[in-house]
Amino acid sequence: MGSQTTQSSGGFTAWPSTEELSRLGVPRVRMAIDIALWLGMGLWILWEAYDSGVFQGVALVVPPLVLVAVTGAAELYDRQTVRHRLLPSLAVLGTVTLVAVASHLVGAPDPGAVLLIICGVQATVRLPLAVGLPAGAAIVSMHAVLSEVSAREQAVVTCGVLAIGYMLRLDAQARGSGFRLLAQERAARTAEAESAALAERARIAREIHDVLAHSLSAQMVHLEAARLLIEREPQGAFRDGVLERVVAARGMAREGLAETRQALSALRGDMVPVEDYLRELGAVERAEIQVSGERQKLTADASQAVRRVAQEALTNVRKHAPGAAVRILLAYGPRAVTLEVRDWGRPGARGELAATGAGYGLLGMRERAELLGGTLEAGREGKGFVVKLRMPV
Repeated sequence: MGSQTTQSSGGFTAWPSTEELSRLGVPRVRMAIDIALWLGMGLWILWEAYDSGVFQGVALVVPPLVLVAVTGAAELYDRQTVRHRLLPSLAVLGTVTLVAVASHLVGAPDPGAVLLIICGVQATVRLPLAVGLPAGAAIVSMHAVLSEVSAREQAVVTCGVLAIGYMLRLDAQARGSGFRLLAQERAARTAEAESAALAERARIAREIHDVLAHSLSAQMVHLEAARLLIEREPQGAFRDGVLERVVAARGMAREGLAETRQALSALRGDMVPVEDYLRELGAVERAEIQVSGERQKLTADASQAVRRVAQEALTNVRKHAPGAAVRILLAYGPRAVTLEVRDWGRPGARGELAATGAGYGLLGMRERAELLGGTLEAGREGKGFVVKLRMPV
């Protein structure tokens, strides 16, 4: 009863779909005509109510107040039917029907008859047919009971009201079917575009793997061989300088290969969860990993930013605080995820990669975070250095 999902109106017991019950796709001219008709009908009801001579003196305010209440009930009925709530919808119809009966009983039959006809039409249009048709017939037949018309006249009126309601229902059903087909076509086009994008990303990943990854792997092999050859030479300043450069180049190639593999995983859409990646990174770098908060799904860009910042922060630790204790904290919050990389290194310490790079690591991390709506803070805190990234989720 409480479902708000789109449903087909083909079955006898099925609700009209959400598109059919809403004003979605109704032309503005048609909406303007509908509004004019409802205003005209309201004015006519007021005219007939006052023309009956029943409402005099203080009672003059009763018809407009009742009309306002009925208008509010109509809006409530629309909302309840859109939400597919049967009992509340029937309760609203029953209340308006009682108002119509009261109008008959106090001596103003015409406004009451109009309200009964409107309720009968709305029951047929907006409720499941298994409920709407009997309810509409029962509501309209109240007019026969109160007005004492002949059975033939009442049958004609009832059939006419139900026929009008059913035609309006078919019109809404055709409009809703058109919008559902349009939505399906859009979904198919989106899926086709996503499939094409994935295929292109897979092709790019293959090209990168075949060229760059193989090249970096080969470089690491040659650099390792060069390191072993150099270590066999007699010690000296020249030999030690060359060895330092070769070791640094090997480290850079190793980092480049790791980043390339990570980029390939992102292109193929098979990236491991951020927590797992940080644990793998921490195992290699001998860093303590802590994860807190309820895990949330990050966008691809946000996930990549967290990975890159953690990787760059650990690279800085190797450069400037080799051997220092490191802790990586990933904290999920209600609106943001926070990554904190803290080390307890000694100021002035230098590692084998301290001379590499152009000093733009922190600047690049900060720009990456700001482009995605996040922030990055970095600086000395206590005896060590802290990099803190905050990304919205």
